[in-house]
Order: sequence, then structure tokens, then C-alpha cells
Amino acid sequence: MGAARVGVVTFPGTLDDQDAARAVRHAGGEAVPLWHADRDLKGVDAVFLPGGFSYGDYLRCGAISRFAPLMEELIPAARAGLPVLGTCNGFQILCEAHLLPGALTRNEGLHYICRDQRVRVENAATAWTGDYASGQEILLPVKHGEGRYVADAATIGALEAGGQVVFRYLGGNPNGSMNDIAGISNEAGNIVGLMPHPEHAVEDLTGAPSVDGRGFFTSILKKFVNL
Repeated sequence: MGAARVGVVTFPGTLDDQDAARAVRHAGGEAVPLWHADRDLKGVDAVFLPGGFSYGDYLRCGAISRFAPLMEELIPAARAGLPVLGTCNGFQILCEAHLLPGALTRNEGLHYICRDQRVRVENAATAWTGDYASGQEILLPVKHGEGRYVADAATIGALEAGGQVVFRYLGGNPNGSMNDIAGISNEAGNIVGLMPHPEHAVEDLTGAPSVDGRGFFTSILKKFVNL
């Protein structure tokens, strides 16, 4: 069997699609470009929604992207089990598409945050976290102005009880996210969204704070091939 094919979606304003594609290739996968205006997932094994400022964030972050033609194919495929990872703006898009519960709002204090951030892996059983250990601490960059995760009390309670809080901030909450939540999954564990950027922490040559982001990409590839 050949290398797993991971689709990398580009919307107008997406900034991190090339970093995402490089991260997939670095792990040994095939990065497949997916354009927002197409209605073809090209038979990929998984999909990565990278960060950026889709449509300039002129409405709510991710609100316009949610209605892109490609999302008409991606939403039902994700609900049927296709592994999907969304980072930063990608996380916002997943919430706007109701593939993940809750919403991302303006950072507490209203400042844009750009720094290296420690997070703890709370759930190592999702499609994207199998190469980590539960409780493992990793270091990833964050860079966002609207990363504060919020949801009603019932939703937060269900996420906590169901093991759907996948990542939690350590050493200070950068945005005021409820329960220090940095990332969550759906109940099935095939859809994961997080604010930090694992695609910016896969190789030393780029000046990354760590290579701790590699695990996201090796995790998903190991679902399809024996590495």
C-alpha cells in the first residue's frame, strides 16, 4: 500500500497550507491540495484544515468558509468517519460547521497572542493523537486573536465526561479558554480541532520551538500504513 493521502484545504486567506503540506510529507505521507471552490475530496484518507485568516475573518472566524463548496463534501464525509484535523482557523471552521461543539471567541484581554505554549495531551486515543501518551506535555506555537474556547455548561460537562478534551493549556492560559481547553474532538475521535499549530513544530530547520507536532502526522499515517 502506498503512502496515506492527506488533503490540505486552502481557502482565500489561508496562510499555513504549505506548512501543513510540508508536515504531512515530513511524516511520510502524500499531501493532496484541496481548493475551497471544488467539490472533490480526491479520494483522500484524511483532511487537514490549516490555520490562517480565511476570507479575512470579516465575519466570525470560519463562518464564511463553512459554506465553501468543498465543505459540502467534507461535512458528510467527516460525519461518516473521515479523519479531519483543524488547527487555529481550521478549528474555528470545524465549530462553525457544527462538526465540533462550542465556539472560538476573542481572546481574553483582546490581544493577539503569538508565543510558544505548553499543552498536555488529555486523550491519546483519537485518530490524530495515537503517537502521544495520555498526560504527555508538548510544546507548540500559538498565534491567534480569537482562540478562547467557549461552550455552555452542559457541553463542557459532556466534553469532560466523554474524554473529548484532547489538549489542555499548561503554564498559563493564553486566551481565557474555558477549562484551559486547547483542543477537542467529536465523540468518535476522528475529528480533532485545536488552537496551537503542530504543523509549525515538525523540524528543527524552521526554528520551531520543538518537533512535538510530528506526532499528529505520524499518528494519522499509522492508521493507514505500517511505518
